[in-house]
Amino acid sequence: MTRNDNKVSAHSLYGTKALLLASGLIAAGIAAMILVAPNAFYQGYGIEISANVSLANELKAPAGALLMAGILMMVGAFKAGFTIPSLAIAAAVYLSYGLSRILSMAIDGAPHSGLVSAAAIEVVIGAVCFADLMRHKKTDISRRIAAQDSWQPGTDEGAA
Repeated sequence: MTRNDNKVSAHSLYGTKALLLASGLIAAGIAAMILVAPNAFYQGYGIEISANVSLANELKAPAGALLMAGILMMVGAFKAGFTIPSLAIAAAVYLSYGLSRILSMAIDGAPHSGLVSAAAIEVVIGAVCFADLMRHKKTDISRRIAAQDSWQPGTDEGAA
């Protein structure tokens, strides 16, 4: 393995930043719509919530968590130390939404076509984030191993 094999290329790093920024903007945008205008958002899927205050409240609670997750995804696009945690959050959020929708379809039947499309998009985004996370984790592990291999006798703490 050459020294360059242990580095994430600048090109792929920009791809990760774009992925995290897009994933975060989508999550935060959807969450903001649910928090501010839930009736308008859900009417597009044939769901009427304006007459049910309890349902609106129940839908807004996870929207707050989704908003925070979206913000954390975007932080990873700008702060290198947050890249891996942000990718993990993105993969977890998108895959959990998409796979939960698929489970619901298997149990309850097919919903509005827009929700079926949402499930497919969520699974794809989640899978791409997960794949990028695994690539970064592999690079991080390789970097740590290389650092251990470069230890020199006499450089240890307390050595004479």
